[in-house]
Amino acid sequence: MKQELIVDLQSRFNAISHNTDDENVEFWYARDLQTILGYDKWENFFKVIEKAKISCENSQIEVTDHFLDVRKMVEIGSNAQREIADVVLTRYACYLIAQNGDSSKEQIAFAQTYFALQTRKQELIEQRIELEDRLKARNKLKNSETELSKNIYERGVDDKGFGRIRSQGDGALFGGYNTKDMKDKLGISSGRVLADFLPT
Repeated sequence: MKQELIVDLQSRFNAISHNTDDENVEFWYARDLQTILGYDKWENFFKVIEKAKISCENSQIEVTDHFLDVRKMVEIGSNAQREIADVVLTRYACYLIAQNGDSSKEQIAFAQTYFALQTRKQELIEQRIELEDRLKARNKLKNSETELSKNIYERGVDDKGFGRIRSQGDGALFGGYNTKDMKDKLGISSGRVLADFLPT
């Protein structure tokens, strides 16, 4: 049952999403989100938005990048319209609103779970991309080192000489630290390859 409610929330959340004209940015209107999260009164929901803005600010993130106050016209019957306040929200803003909402509301509790799952999925995707980038970089380095060693050995340099050349290169790359120094600094055993422990 819990999973069904989360899927329902996800479906309703996706249904109220919008995209900018160039389709690059996804956004939500707070008044639409208010209903999904179980708030009847705008005044009460607006207090949650204000708390979410404070959380954003406390995280050293520019609030206006995620919360944009707007005015829009709505139908009030008999073809009449009036202007009301609303807030354009990014996905991150929606997440902060869920985190700052009244967790005794079932919708808020499920929204918190939903965003926790989405955050974890995003982390896994980013880790996967980082791993693939690292493997590509590592293969590129391996191919370059193979080519370098071939050129060096063709010129009569032995293994010891190649080790010195590589260590000097590491010294130039790491601000004076040679390969052994870097392994010691990073706590890498002598039998392991330094490149396996370095950032991409």
